Amino acid sequence: MSDIAATGSGKTHRDENFPVASAFIAPRHRAPILAFYDFVRAADDIADHGGLSEGEKLAMLDRLEAALLGSGEDIAVATKLRAALQERGLEPRHAQDLVIAFRRDVTQSRYRDWDDLIDYCRYSAMPVGRFVLDVHGEDRETTWGPNDALCAALQIINHLQDCGKDYRNLDRVYLPLDALDAHGAEVTALGTNRASAALAAALRALAQRTEGLLQESAPFADLIADARLAMEVGAIQRLAETLTARLKTADPLSDKVHASKAEFAFTAFVGAGAALLRRFVAPRSRRAQADGLR
Repeated sequence: MSDIAATGSGKTHRDENFPVASAFIAPRHRAPILAFYDFVRAADDIADHGGLSEGEKLAMLDRLEAALLGSGEDIAVATKLRAALQERGLEPRHAQDLVIAFRRDVTQSRYRDWDDLIDYCRYSAMPVGRFVLDVHGEDRETTWGPNDALCAALQIINHLQDCGKDYRNLDRVYLPLDALDAHGAEVTALGTNRASAALAAALRALAQRTEGLLQESAPFADLIADARLAMEVGAIQRLAETLTARLKTADPLSDKVHASKAEFAFTAFVGAGAALLRRFVAPRSRRAQADGLR
């Protein structure tokens, strides 16, 4: 086992908060998506590893990227993704963008404001959806805008859910500092077992801003040509809306915010079913939406 493989957390795509290459996705598209996930998971595990120094993490991330580009050693997850990209005629740009985000995780632990956080999402989240769209051959001009809004929302939902754990375990605070300051909340409040009134107000405000992103992404599923991918996006959109609504009232430091397996499955199928139904009920409206974004 290589030293990079040894940093693995053991986490798989089934452990994520939102669907990754679920049964909604056509089988022919799952292999490249899972190869992308495995590469990203390896990079994420390096960035989060508690036993490595900053320099060691950055060096490993450089090696992982070099292997992806075919200019370094043979690292299994990188070799597998490179082969998948070559088979589909895709560039490695999206995976490289994720590596930029993980380098930022190593070197930056605070975010100044909402724009600073969205810039992080530009590298840490948006490329994931863009890659899946490219695998499916979807139109970039039509889909990338709502994709970026949804992926940013998913990332921020994870930051809100895990804000206490990120602070305690990694000394990372993704919550914009100006949002905390606006409500008189201290960063150290993230280390407690229950959110203070000030921190709770800041979290609610950020959940409300996340709702704005989800409003932008609401038409996304209807703009996708591939019906199965549209169902996956419909499922993710519904899950994100449900969790964001919960984050407006729940305390992520003391309450369980993550969906249970049963709730996850039910909410996902409702969202996927709604996306599929709209394709039959209002196909003309869907085409008009797509034309309007061109």
